[in-house]
Amino acid sequence: MSTPPEARLGRDYFDDLYETSPDPWSFATSPYERAKYQHSLTVLGRRQFSAALEVGCSIGVFTAMLGPRCERLCAVDVSAVAVDAARERCAEIASVSVAQRSLPEQMPQGPFDLVVCSEVLYYFFEPLLAEVLDAVTAELAPGGLLLAVHWTEPTRTYPLGGERVHELVRGHEALRTLRGASRPRYRLDLLERR
Repeated sequence: MSTPPEARLGRDYFDDLYETSPDPWSFATSPYERAKYQHSLTVLGRRQFSAALEVGCSIGVFTAMLGPRCERLCAVDVSAVAVDAARERCAEIASVSVAQRSLPEQMPQGPFDLVVCSEVLYYFFEPLLAEVLDAVTAELAPGGLLLAVHWTEPTRTYPLGGERVHELVRGHEALRTLRGASRPRYRLDLLERR
């Protein structure tokens, strides 16, 4: 069964953004983004990951930071423009592969011991987000980690707010929360597959 396009912000929306600006959210230059990325890496500790998935990798800024900590990192994004930029940014990191995928329909096969969903899950309307979370947890190995990080300031652009996204993630029956933190403008939760 195909997913109706109104169930999420789709490919055209993101391709238009990247055509207008190669870095529409200033991932490569923003002090806010740098602090959030450092917080994300700190929460993961010193652990190395055998197989990781990054959902919504955008232009690959965090991908390039996470890649050296993974034997294999599959980074995906719905936008062809973003995927090309991420491939270029991560070309020298042998562990990283970047693919254009739309979730949940094109969910990469696991098992993964880490899945990162940073600034991506609020682009889905709630019913489809439930399907995405089911798909992600189905490919997450028992004991594997899900790192969710999302903007929590009010916005009219996205189908869901970051706080609601994290309520749904923390409430998923296949996951248990290991730690969570609210910071100015974003929320981070690290969860484990039961």
